[in-house]
Amino acid sequence: MSSDDKVTPLRPKRPCPECGKPSARETYPFCSVRCKDIDLNRWLKGVYVIPGRDDEDETDNDPPK
Repeated sequence: MSSDDKVTPLRPKRPCPECGKPSARETYPFCSVRCKDIDLNRWLKGVYVIPGRDDEDETDNDPPK
């Protein structure tokens, strides 16, 4: 093999979003199970919220007549 036949990584290397350490392959994008669990706990507690649109009407969920 020549040096031009290098394998390109599937994911770019990036730091852990929780602590900034290099991410691990097993827990990507986190560095450890601990940081992964911290992030999951934040989602479960509702810290991260994806806002809905203001123009959504509650009548859209009514069954057709």
